[in-house]
Amino acid sequence: MAQGAGTVATVPLSDDAPPSPPPRDEPRRVGRARTTWRQALRKDWRLYSFVVLPVLFFVVFKYVPMIGNVIAFRRFRPGGSPLGDEWVGFYYFDMFIHNQQFWQVFGNTVVLGLLTLAICFPLPIILALMLNELRSRRFKKIVQTISYLPHFMSIVIVAGLVLQLTSVNGTVNQIMGLFGSDPVAFMQQPDWFRSIYVSSEVWQTVGWGTILYLAALTTVDDQLYEASRIDGANRWQQTWHITLPGIRPTMMVLLILNIGSFMAVGFEKVLLLQNPLIYSTADVISTYLYRVGIQSAQFSYGTAIGLFEALIGLALVLSANYASRRMVGASLW
Repeated sequence: MAQGAGTVATVPLSDDAPPSPPPRDEPRRVGRARTTWRQALRKDWRLYSFVVLPVLFFVVFKYVPMIGNVIAFRRFRPGGSPLGDEWVGFYYFDMFIHNQQFWQVFGNTVVLGLLTLAICFPLPIILALMLNELRSRRFKKIVQTISYLPHFMSIVIVAGLVLQLTSVNGTVNQIMGLFGSDPVAFMQQPDWFRSIYVSSEVWQTVGWGTILYLAALTTVDDQLYEASRIDGANRWQQTWHITLPGIRPTMMVLLILNIGSFMAVGFEKVLLLQNPLIYSTADVISTYLYRVGIQSAQFSYGTAIGLFEALIGLALVLSANYASRRMVGASLW
């Protein structure tokens, strides 16, 4: 039916009619365009340029030397091919597995690693919790400064201080002499080495290790402490139920890293402190590897031992990371 000039004809819609398009003011859902790595590199090339030197460092000094591990399976002769002259398979692995001296060194490494992990890992946590409870900021800074200073000392200086303190005419024996005790040759008796080494590690590393935990403590919500005080919780209960769970991810990450370096007991300090009289407890894999692989020029044999140690460290890191992810939900990857 014809309509007037100023009106528009309306036609009823049937059930089979197609749906009307959405209004123009309704925003359309458009998929986000995927950015390729070339586009990201072209856009933020200034930021990526800062990564060039670290990547080159790791490639040149960490990854390229891994090619040399092949001489653990090949016989290397000085002056010959850098990758060995002939294939010998697992000859060098069988050589150190049946070497009684190697297993003594392996046992010393495990004992020193366990002692260092059991003592040096929890002490920074305890010190950080104690510093966090201090109300005097001035006294807190003094304690932090004193505890941090040993970390900046060279290992050579630390070893020299340890040898001077524990020598026959050293400070420790002089103090013992005031009480009528006979001087003790600490660094000539194997039983004393582990205690001296772990004590020096505690003195040198514990203060510096508190930095990460003090930073983690600042992320704990203060409202949780206020709510716990309202509920009647004391300081110990607040520490156990709020503070420790708050820094647990940091604790687990550092624990995994410490477990990964479990077999790499401090080479420099052990080498500087040890002598042939205390090899029975002071000789570890790294120092044994230095004497056999470098000083005795048994490069293939030393490479096999180093590869064996690296595989153990890799297995420990993977196991610790998996256990941490399953138990507490915090891991490196």
